[in-house]
Amino acid sequence: MISLGDLPLRADLVGEEPYGAPQLDVPVVLNVNENPYPPSPAVRQEMAAAVVAAAGTLNRYPDREARALRQDLAEYLGHGLTADRIWAANGSNEIMSHLLTAFGGPGRKVLTFTPTYSMYPEYARNTCTQYVTVERRADYTLDAGLVLDAIAEHRPTVVLITTPNNPTGTTVPLEVFDEVCAATDAIVVADEAYQEFSSGPSALELLDRHPRLVVSRTLSKAFALAGGRVGYLAAAPAIVDACRIVRLPYHLSAQTQAVARVALAHADEMLARVRELAAEARSFEEWARSHGYGVIESEANFSLIGRFPDRHQVWQRLLDRGILVRETGPAGFLRVSAGTPEEMATLKDALTDLNPERLP
Repeated sequence: MISLGDLPLRADLVGEEPYGAPQLDVPVVLNVNENPYPPSPAVRQEMAAAVVAAAGTLNRYPDREARALRQDLAEYLGHGLTADRIWAANGSNEIMSHLLTAFGGPGRKVLTFTPTYSMYPEYARNTCTQYVTVERRADYTLDAGLVLDAIAEHRPTVVLITTPNNPTGTTVPLEVFDEVCAATDAIVVADEAYQEFSSGPSALELLDRHPRLVVSRTLSKAFALAGGRVGYLAAAPAIVDACRIVRLPYHLSAQTQAVARVALAHADEMLARVRELAAEARSFEEWARSHGYGVIESEANFSLIGRFPDRHQVWQRLLDRGILVRETGPAGFLRVSAGTPEEMATLKDALTDLNPERLP
């Protein structure tokens, strides 16, 4: 049998491993920032009916422009947005790939600020875009001066700014986006995958002032639709048109579009758990602080706790008790997604029993 090493693989892919957090069948899964509450039985029934209806035309290609879905997304976001300013794709992963395919590529750079989302370098690699990073401030926040200095030094065509940031949960004020967008010709992407969990304003407020600003979102987290694979962006129509040029034909299936539209039609119900999950995360952080853990200020549905001299050992000891968390972010920290009250109680009991040593 032929091996990977026998194939004419691109040189920059040699030695690379597929991306992915562990997918393990354990009682408490708190490692990938999912919403632990599935859609209600009534919404699931409506989704099923929509899929059945879509099946009646599966012999035909779906709407490659996803026009009805984009209109629904525009209405959900508000801010006077229209369908021609929305683009939808197979998760926010494909949104980022479209943006870097359109505006990155050989000889171009994408700039972001670490620690941040671990998929960014893979988007850059896959689109042959040079990946450049600059460290965030010591408290993992950003200010306009830091961002603009980095832009002046590296001259990127795309700047990725994650808010709330993954994995730290820290946010970026609108004033930073406003000042940065006013001072650069780069495409500035506000990656707001966790915005619904934050109490702060959205960069959507700035779209009319800055034509090269992009706001990226997802239905995976707040809408409990991680399995549905729907990400989207809001931007100027010209940026949407650029994504339309590079997208694969029929990249969103008819079933995906149908399920997403049902979710959006029930936005109030689908989002009902958002504040509850945010509160659960903040409550866990308060508990962690009271038990001597270091905690990074977060406005997402996850928390970073530490510091552990050997975080992998702690990760493994938790896994041995049926609890899966994530090894990511700054050294010595573990990331914990907000789960149900029962799941969080199980985690607290395990951490209390393990009582692992922490760094000062």
